[in-house]
Amino acid sequence: MIDKLEYLLALAQEKHFGRAAAASGVSQPTLSAGIKQLEEALGVLLVQRGSRFLGFTAEGERTLDWARRIVGDARAMRQELRALKRGLAGMLRIAVVPTALGMVAALTTPYRARHEAVTFTILSRTSIEILALLENLEVDAGLTYIDNEPLGRVRSVPLYREHYCLLTAPTAPLGDRDHVTWAEVGTIPLCLLTPDMQNRRIIDRMLRAANPDVSPTLESNSMVALWSHVRTGHWASIMPRRLAETLGLSEAIRAVPIEPGPSSPLIGLVVPQRDPMTPLTAALVAEAQILAPKLLD
Repeated sequence: MIDKLEYLLALAQEKHFGRAAAASGVSQPTLSAGIKQLEEALGVLLVQRGSRFLGFTAEGERTLDWARRIVGDARAMRQELRALKRGLAGMLRIAVVPTALGMVAALTTPYRARHEAVTFTILSRTSIEILALLENLEVDAGLTYIDNEPLGRVRSVPLYREHYCLLTAPTAPLGDRDHVTWAEVGTIPLCLLTPDMQNRRIIDRMLRAANPDVSPTLESNSMVALWSHVRTGHWASIMPRRLAETLGLSEAIRAVPIEPGPSSPLIGLVVPQRDPMTPLTAALVAEAQILAPKLLD
């Protein structure tokens, strides 16, 4: 039964029978037959079929909810039994909003020091994508905003608040200031994250409260792309202070505090709302709880 529920989850993730089969490491006929057997065992139609995958029935959507719980618990059980025998080992998958990528090492480095047999995959994703990946068991944890938009069924550990600064060259407009206002920031060429990023939605709200007509002259979903444009001296950007410090300020780039500072968004670790947690996830939560008092201000 577990393997067939895994097939169903793969189909939900890929929305294509062939890709779902490849992700599951089986042939397409094997996957299709497994889902058909699951339907027969449950006595309901789960998948809307045509010449291609058309979606799930209402019963299929409900079965997916149960599949996530059952498969998640089965994986947690296997992981815990392995940990009891050999200690923590395996792959820990963490999805992170772009503005928090520079902070992941503060979690993974001490974690790795305690559990040398654990490896990591770090993915840059939007906050919405992170929640979907957690829901579908595609990642083990996320680093994202936890007090700005609804999170759904997750457990969270607050880590730090984002305090924003203007990133610009010392010779550029506003580059020689000790601080700037949001209204002033809206008057210069800005490069910002794309609108699908929650950070961009937060910054847009702050900018438009001071200047309704402001809009960026360049957008990217990469913080590295924004940073490289600021380095030319012809662009400016708005970034969290901690990220700017992590990327490395130099004589070519200044971080000018933006005042007055409205309420600062809270970044935290999010993990599936499951009890018990998998051993790998529980160890990550423990590291976050150790780290949080050092970062929260």
